[in-house]
Amino acid sequence: MDNARPLIVTLALLFASSLATAQPTLPSGLRLHGFASQGAVHTSGNRFHGDSPKTSFDFTEIGLNASWRLNPRLLLAGQVLSRRAGDMSDGWPKVDFALADITLVTEDEARAGIRLGRLKNRLGLYNETRDVPFTHPGIFLPQVVYFDKVRNLVLATDGVQLHGELYQPFGTLSATLASGRPVVDENVEAALLRGQIPGSIEPRENSWLASLWFHSPTERIKFGLSGASIALQQDWNLTPATPTIDLTYWIASAQYNAEHWSFSTEYMGLPYRGRDFQPVRPNLSQTSEGYYAQLTYRPSPPLELMLRYEEGFADRDDRSGQTLARVSQGLLPKQSAYSRILSLGLRWDLSRQWMLRAEYQRHAGSFILSEIENPNLLEHDTHWDLFAVQAAFRF
Repeated sequence: MDNARPLIVTLALLFASSLATAQPTLPSGLRLHGFASQGAVHTSGNRFHGDSPKTSFDFTEIGLNASWRLNPRLLLAGQVLSRRAGDMSDGWPKVDFALADITLVTEDEARAGIRLGRLKNRLGLYNETRDVPFTHPGIFLPQVVYFDKVRNLVLATDGVQLHGELYQPFGTLSATLASGRPVVDENVEAALLRGQIPGSIEPRENSWLASLWFHSPTERIKFGLSGASIALQQDWNLTPATPTIDLTYWIASAQYNAEHWSFSTEYMGLPYRGRDFQPVRPNLSQTSEGYYAQLTYRPSPPLELMLRYEEGFADRDDRSGQTLARVSQGLLPKQSAYSRILSLGLRWDLSRQWMLRAEYQRHAGSFILSEIENPNLLEHDTHWDLFAVQAAFRF
């Protein structure tokens, strides 16, 4: 049954695609779009999106989205997504986002509104569109900033968002402020607890998210600061107090776009506070960080080349992992505390609907690996290679 799920969604997407190609009569203001991608991943060691040392084909993304402008002030939008990513996601279709966008103020120089529902979080350059392969700079986003292993925690929020834009001759200023319940799954639990503590994690209270962006008139220049404050707790009864985890995830972003090339860089900070996990784990206070520099070059319209270097650390005061290995008495190896990744990528747009990609990565460290896919941290390879290809379609 599990293997049939992506096939069922694929058939539904192809049916929707045929309807779109035939240009059926739709209610005024209604738009339908979709995409599908299939990837293959091979690694020299460690598992990434499936059994990649033996070459994994368990990397599939299929989405169908719709938007309906009921009137100038009300937009309804939503997307159903099937995502298969090794042991991290089984491909069962889920609501990716579903919202009502109500315009409160609209003028020549400003716009403001409110969104309600399951909302994509505006975090960094890519989080809002991370499910659409055509919007990626490569097959995989920079993992030290956009962790696939805790993807759902920062992807979307069930709640409310205020948003506004100010249009000026020098550019556009935009801001958002949101609050709602974060989405927690077994991948988040495995990453935060690292398999040391039984039980599950749930939200303790609503998350708060905010962003502030500047775009030049032609979007040649983009600057942004965005972040989320997330409060979690664990249902564990070995101590009188309830164990809690408080996270502050923030990203500083910058991008420059020229005719044939683009340069992007982001810095992510992640202060972590864990309390009342004794006797298994002492109180923990540390700050993870990640950053990357990325260059994309478009020598001709159908081709794009990508070069990226990124570094990430579980604790910015322990970049070598030596302290982690010593404090954990060797249960957490030093290579699990950091990742340094060099990526080379090629994109080829066969047409507006079809895209092919190839990517090579050289890794040092295993900080970005999923604990679900690689449960025995002592077996992590320190130096390993990744090669991936992907085909994607959209309508």
